[in-house]
Amino acid sequence: MRQFTAVVNPTAGGATSAAALLGVARLLREAGAELETEYSRSLAHARELARQAGARDRVVLAVGGDGMAGGIGGALSGTGALLGLVPAGRGNDFARALELPTEPAALAEVLLRGAPRPVDTIEVTSAVHDRTVVLGSVYAGVDALANHHANHARLLRGTASYYAGALRAITTWRPTRYRVTVDGEEHAFTGYTTVAANSGYYGSNRLIAPAARVDDGLLEVVMIHDAPRRLFFALMNELGSGAHVRRPQVRVLRGREVRIEADRAIPYGADGEVEAVVPVTARVLPGALRVLC
Repeated sequence: MRQFTAVVNPTAGGATSAAALLGVARLLREAGAELETEYSRSLAHARELARQAGARDRVVLAVGGDGMAGGIGGALSGTGALLGLVPAGRGNDFARALELPTEPAALAEVLLRGAPRPVDTIEVTSAVHDRTVVLGSVYAGVDALANHHANHARLLRGTASYYAGALRAITTWRPTRYRVTVDGEEHAFTGYTTVAANSGYYGSNRLIAPAARVDDGLLEVVMIHDAPRRLFFALMNELGSGAHVRRPQVRVLRGREVRIEADRAIPYGADGEVEAVVPVTARVLPGALRVLC
């Protein structure tokens, strides 16, 4: 029987995380599994708690959203430890890419008896931020600015904060000259964003990279070129289905290493948490993490 350590951040979405864990925890214990809960003070502390639990051969449960999943998954990347996800955030995009159930009984069954699946992770490096490892995607441009606004929204929560953040970011965005190098080949364009995606989803169920796979050893690189704002809003609406990739303003490449530079200090993000400015390099780490799914 598996032994679990759940890592929860009580200050970031604590009530939602606690509620999500409660139902699953009861089912795990009723099945005879041992479960301990660790409360983190920060994402850095959560990573340390995860490493300690993984070193004791326990299944580490990341309880929260994509920031928590990416932080803990990144900490366990390359260690051989086993990760389980209890989705309890605004987006839960990596859990969605893994097609994890949300109903407690079905999720508990996955955690108790699901087979470990090796998935890729992303090593992120920049001049102004320490090396980190995340799960879902690295994005530089208007989406990173939108995520910053969503994270700092005072009156709105959940999906509403994403929509409000996106509207604020788009209406103030100045087209930027990008230089994107994919496996040594440079691509220059003027536009809104560049996304290096391991998971197809980001930003709360937006299918930014429909062809992305979490276990193919490649990153899907989505570049959105300059367009009139009305067209850009139409393109954003198509993110729900992935139809935006058929537009001429969108270019998609694939590669193992992606460096994103720009003609000004635009922001980049990773799994909703890392906030810094370009240049940034994303490199895929094939099969570096084992996840229950």
